[in-house]
Amino acid sequence: MIKKAFIDLGTNTFQLLIVAQEGNTYQKIHEDSYAAKIGLGGISSGIITQEGIERAVLALKYFQEKLSQEKVSTENIFATATSAVRNAKNGNAFCEEIFKQTGILIKVISGEEEATLIYEGVKLGMPIGNDTSLIIDIGGGSVEFIICNQERVFWKQSFEIGGQRLMDKFMNSDPISPRSVQSLKDYLEEQLLPLTNAVHQYAPICVIGSAGSFETLIDLYFMKTYGQLPPIEQVSFELPIAEFYDSFLKIVSRNHEERMALAGMIALRVDMIVVGVCLIDFVLKRYDIHQIKVSNFALKEGVLSKQLSLN
Repeated sequence: MIKKAFIDLGTNTFQLLIVAQEGNTYQKIHEDSYAAKIGLGGISSGIITQEGIERAVLALKYFQEKLSQEKVSTENIFATATSAVRNAKNGNAFCEEIFKQTGILIKVISGEEEATLIYEGVKLGMPIGNDTSLIIDIGGGSVEFIICNQERVFWKQSFEIGGQRLMDKFMNSDPISPRSVQSLKDYLEEQLLPLTNAVHQYAPICVIGSAGSFETLIDLYFMKTYGQLPPIEQVSFELPIAEFYDSFLKIVSRNHEERMALAGMIALRVDMIVVGVCLIDFVLKRYDIHQIKVSNFALKEGVLSKQLSLN
């Protein structure tokens, strides 16, 4: 049994997963996340700020305590960086600084590879089924769209329209103004033209949201319906469309404090979820989709899936 660790260095959140792997099976040992927010203040100008680098180092040092506690060897740490790092002018310098300070080697992946790994991660956590689905992964820097079923990927693309970028562009008041929401939708209409063409071709009937804003929407739904958060071991969910719209209206009409007061909301997502739900609303209406599923498994589980299949 080998202990392996998977770190997803997202634009907003760093996530850690430690597993014990035996052949092509695994057991989860530990999961954690840290709001490193490396996109804050620099993503729209294509840099990771000095403060962002410092937060990244703090996050990874925090993870390292657990890694050494669990005795995970360096060659079994798989760290993946995405949009904020791959598009930053100082992305290489960022990776070098992280290596110098923590000894963690970072692999920067393309948007295409990110989309593939997200598909594999979702598939590890839930049966996608034979019907055509549209997986959406809303990150802080990029959003991945994957049109697929259980057997194959029909089409995939990563767009640099993540939550931090959309906030920088459109969230100039809180609550967000109706005019900004409309500008955001016009922008998505233009940016997502390749997706629109692919949807016409493959006609997905269900959205599968992976991680991020979707997890928070599930938390809001569970708190409202059952008065408690979802069971920790559950990794896939159905989100009734009416419940999405109930949360959507509450989120876009309220300010930071009022959103924070919603049962199930977390500080990490309280602002970015505004543009997140606007994007989900756009996709559902534009492509006439009436079913939402949610997977807590995403990129890091995709890297794990790849490791499992090597055996």
